[in-house]
Amino acid sequence: MRLVSFRRTDGHLGCGAVVPGGVVDLSARLGVPSLRALFASGRLAEARRFDTPDLPMEGLRFAPLIPDPDKIICVGLNYRDHVAETGRTVTEKPALFARFAGSQVGHGEPMIRPRASTEFDYEGELAVVIGTGGRHIRATEALRYIAGYACYNEGSIRDWQRHTSQFLAGKTFAGTGAFGPWLVTADEIPDPSKLTLETRVNGQVVQRTTTDLMITPVPQLIEYISTILPLLPGDVIVSGTPGGVGAKRNPPLWLKPGDVTEVEISGMGVLRNPVEAES
Repeated sequence: MRLVSFRRTDGHLGCGAVVPGGVVDLSARLGVPSLRALFASGRLAEARRFDTPDLPMEGLRFAPLIPDPDKIICVGLNYRDHVAETGRTVTEKPALFARFAGSQVGHGEPMIRPRASTEFDYEGELAVVIGTGGRHIRATEALRYIAGYACYNEGSIRDWQRHTSQFLAGKTFAGTGAFGPWLVTADEIPDPSKLTLETRVNGQVVQRTTTDLMITPVPQLIEYISTILPLLPGDVIVSGTPGGVGAKRNPPLWLKPGDVTEVEISGMGVLRNPVEAES
């Protein structure tokens, strides 16, 4: 099953299920304002019973998949080739930092290069969306807590990221992270370690990996993060990017206005976004 978030013509957000011929408006049919609310209400099974679309897919304005998460936890340095290209060493525990909801855009929306910098970089990643809340979740049980998976482009402003030893400043500029196009429910992805991820800029492949190469796999990430604080329905874990980022190319490959980025993960489709300059 594929679930989406979208913007109505009046600007209000809604959520839906992709079916043949279009999208079921779950906000209207079930009275849930968002996917986060759908998961929190435990009504995902109800969403599966609808098969007649309310909205055409053509012209749909995608919103960030989870526009209202309680938290977005990102994982740094979770592939060895990316650790190597940065000149860092593998840490015993995962490197975590936060993104804010306002830094996200949906599929098809422009990713915004800010006025403050031209060092705008791409990072293709697998996003994990929590469906059932929990604390102190064991890795052996962790997959049961997942609603589904999606593509994420964790756009980064590299010079601001380097201002201090903390990543956050460069990682949460407004409109720099893309999330979508839809969530593929966990029943369709029984093992998140058996996926292929590819990032493209203007059609050129710049990153390619398989998710079995994560240093800390998804179940262990959930165990570690849920020990720190409870995971809630709709929470997002962005699981890390592989090697090939623009900052470590020679010369560097910075995103510029007019570029088009794509993140594709097997079984999940393509997250595609143009790049625009901040107005």
